[in-house]
Amino acid sequence: MDETALQRLLDKDAIRDCIHRYCRGIDRADEAALLSSYWPDAYDNHGAYAGPVEGFFERVRASWARGPRNIHNVGNILIDVQRDDRAEVETYFLALQRGAGPDGVERQVMLAGRYCDLFEKRGSEWRVARRTVVYDWVDHQSPPEKGEAERFGVRTPIGGRFPDDPVYRIGKP
Repeated sequence: MDETALQRLLDKDAIRDCIHRYCRGIDRADEAALLSSYWPDAYDNHGAYAGPVEGFFERVRASWARGPRNIHNVGNILIDVQRDDRAEVETYFLALQRGAGPDGVERQVMLAGRYCDLFEKRGSEWRVARRTVVYDWVDHQSPPEKGEAERFGVRTPIGGRFPDDPVYRIGKP
């Protein structure tokens, strides 16, 4: 394998890692992970919000304050490295979201779609420079009536937020 092909593989792996950091950041309310997935001057279009990424971050912080439960799962990831510092990336996602909206009403929804991203490499790091979320499936569901302890039963630990989720204790006594 030549050096150029090897670098492409390393670039693609770094892009996948960034996508996974985004999911952890959103789901675990891990602000550092979320912020590390976008360039500070990035543009984000999530449908309900389109504009500078800082506006998206403000919406996410407001949502986190209401204590949601989110799970984002990514599947197919197609990465087309255009140049040494630019890649077009399509990532399929499935998101399960439950929480109170700004109006205080508890909602639950299953979303499926794609992140259509322009990634840029600055220095040695790849991050999202521009994201458009394409929605392919939306299923509004009734939130469960029972609390988590009753629903989960013996299935513990139950996933949580940063820094309390067990993922942040891997390898620690």
